[in-house]
Amino acid sequence: MNFISSLLGNLNYGTILFLMLLESTVIPVPSELVVAPAAYHAADGHLNVWLVILFSTIGADLGASINYIVALYLGRPIIYRFANSKWGKMCLLNQEKVEHSEQYFNEHGMVATLTGRLLPGIRHLISLPAGLARMHYGKFLLYTTIGAGAWHSILAGLGWYLHSIVPPEMLESKIDEYSEFIKLFLIAAVCLVILYFAVKHIRNKNRK
Repeated sequence: MNFISSLLGNLNYGTILFLMLLESTVIPVPSELVVAPAAYHAADGHLNVWLVILFSTIGADLGASINYIVALYLGRPIIYRFANSKWGKMCLLNQEKVEHSEQYFNEHGMVATLTGRLLPGIRHLISLPAGLARMHYGKFLLYTTIGAGAWHSILAGLGWYLHSIVPPEMLESKIDEYSEFIKLFLIAAVCLVILYFAVKHIRNKNRK
């Protein structure tokens, strides 16, 4: 984690991409503490906020693609064996988390790849069940990009806003504070989206 800490202390487009790649695999790198501070520095003129969003989303796509390919070619037994291994636990992974992401994907279908990117605990694992289900890679990448782009835009907006009201030494604590409200809002928003698609599906089914 010292390696991660040193990268967080020297944010540039390359480290943003790399850290978000890690975050979208199974490495516990909190995107809140990467994208929001990067946008905070962008407000200082050190980075471009649009490029922060772009490179963070590219990193998320790359990391999610790694998970997708691993799940596609190695299959469920090896994924679960890794989740239960010492290395899996070092990555804060366990069988219950993988099962939860699979259940979420199975219940909500392909749209779960998009909405799952907005949910804590699901975000970095939703690409595994997509690979296990052999979801079309083009659709997987499209939904991942939209979901990751939306999440990183929210974080970038938070970092940009905090620049006007928070000194650098208070940034991390304020990000943690605001992130909790954002997570609750997103969970509610995702529930509404899922409810909308469920009602639409039932209505279409009843018309046939």
